[in-house]
Amino acid sequence: MKESTSDRVFIIICTIIIVIAVLLVLYPIYFTIIASFSDPSAVVNGNVLVWVNGFTLDSYRSIIKYQQLWVGYRNTFLYTTFGTLGNLVVLLPCAYALSKRYLRGRGLLMVYFIIPSYFGGGMIPFYMLIRNLGLVNNPLVLILPMGVSFFYLVVTRTFFTSSDYETLAEAARIDGANEFRIFFSIILPLSGAIIAVMALYNAVAHWNSFFSALIFINDSKFYPLQLILRQILLLNQSVSFDTRIMTTEMIKDNLRRAYLAETLKYSLIIIASLPLLIAYPFVQKYFVKGVMIGSVKG
Repeated sequence: MKESTSDRVFIIICTIIIVIAVLLVLYPIYFTIIASFSDPSAVVNGNVLVWVNGFTLDSYRSIIKYQQLWVGYRNTFLYTTFGTLGNLVVLLPCAYALSKRYLRGRGLLMVYFIIPSYFGGGMIPFYMLIRNLGLVNNPLVLILPMGVSFFYLVVTRTFFTSSDYETLAEAARIDGANEFRIFFSIILPLSGAIIAVMALYNAVAHWNSFFSALIFINDSKFYPLQLILRQILLLNQSVSFDTRIMTTEMIKDNLRRAYLAETLKYSLIIIASLPLLIAYPFVQKYFVKGVMIGSVKG
């Protein structure tokens, strides 16, 4: 079919809007990268816009020489790995069971999950609960309380409901398979899309977990990466400019640290986000498929 003039104008306008939207999304990421490699004074003075100005690795050197950084990376990797596995172990069977219309009390179970998602006791009762469970200053506090998210449960249940697995399940039952065998041998192998999506969602939540560690973890050997990066940033921002007791060299050094603290912000973003940015392309195709099946069809 031959495109009309109005169709071409519409396509051009849509293309321009999409390009602008993409640039608005990508430029902050691009600016973060070039600012992290630029001279701190150029960043502070606003001289970094489209390319690196005064290439330097000072901000990365300041971060890498901080030995606690590697402890934070190790801890966050462990919390993310075991936390995500724990989330999937609880989430997938629960969502699969709730997707069955013949499950007795399914409505009551959904209400049971809905109520805590809207109403909470507050920080003080939550802290008292964690303390009574003996999880204060315990690495498990960053894993167990994040066991199941109601939103993820609904998305996963919708995926199982909208997927045509019941025919295969009925055939397996005729052959003598029980529900456990059906779930592990048929349902899970066919649910790679939603597993990848939920793994990514939960991994990002665990990787970026900050507030729980700030409240419940006191021992630095259990600190996740986010708290370590916060310490580095605060350490470099604590600069004094009392010229009455400082020499010229001390003033220059403090001024350099103050400038460096600005580029540290961008370097810390890169260091904290890089593992997830590397992992995302490997699950991207499953991510799109799982989200579409779990939301549009539902």
